[in-house]
Amino acid sequence: MILDDLVARSRQRVAAAKEVEPLEALSERAHNAPPVDRSFVDALRGPGTSLIAEIKRASPSRGTLNGNLNPAEQACLYARAGADAVSVLTEPSRFLGSLADLVDAHGALSTAGFYTPLLRKDFIVESYQLFEARLAGAAAVLLIVSALERAQLRLLYDRAVALELTPLVEVHNKAEARAVAALDPIAVGINNRNLRTFRVDIETTARLRSLLPPQALVVTESGIHSPEQVHRLAAIGVDAVLVGEALVTAPDVSAAVRALKEAGR
Repeated sequence: MILDDLVARSRQRVAAAKEVEPLEALSERAHNAPPVDRSFVDALRGPGTSLIAEIKRASPSRGTLNGNLNPAEQACLYARAGADAVSVLTEPSRFLGSLADLVDAHGALSTAGFYTPLLRKDFIVESYQLFEARLAGAAAVLLIVSALERAQLRLLYDRAVALELTPLVEVHNKAEARAVAALDPIAVGINNRNLRTFRVDIETTARLRSLLPPQALVVTESGIHSPEQVHRLAAIGVDAVLVGEALVTAPDVSAAVRALKEAGR
């Protein structure tokens, strides 16, 4: 299974990273880090349906999408065009990302005077990765329900909150949607892609939206390519859409961002 492989690789990378910097040292640095620039949830709670624009070089299903992608430049393009938040894929083996991409995006946004919050999108399985994300400039982290045991999910959720990181808890089916209610989640992502088969069904959002806690910020992810889709998803009542592939392959990134934003108004 692709998901199992990605989780196993993630654990291997964490083990290797601990050899370079022990957990205790990284934790101390993360807990002493400056405050998060801007709340992820606050940025997405505006009127209409907000846009999370993703920095994504490749995917297991499509291969390389944009081999020349510059995270610093792309983040600033997104922010200037009006994206409400930026997602950075840091998984290296199948998505060709890195933690350095997150660092570069944050540095570029800060230098340009933008306070656009960043989401670390990866297969997070240990607290070590939360500390990395906090130090790299993230305001939020992705926690995938299908990749975590329930106790582990609870632990990572609480530790993320303690670090001032918004946990975006990702679900794909009805059982997962019902299970996250126990967390009283701040934000929930509905992934239209099955991470075990990598097939996409955008109707997943419509099926799961009503099962989620009413107070949670709801983000729909995967398979979103057009303003027409954003308009339809906005009518379902999602708070934000996360779009990656359509933006990193767009001939005019700024125009694509503006069109998606307009569709969510």
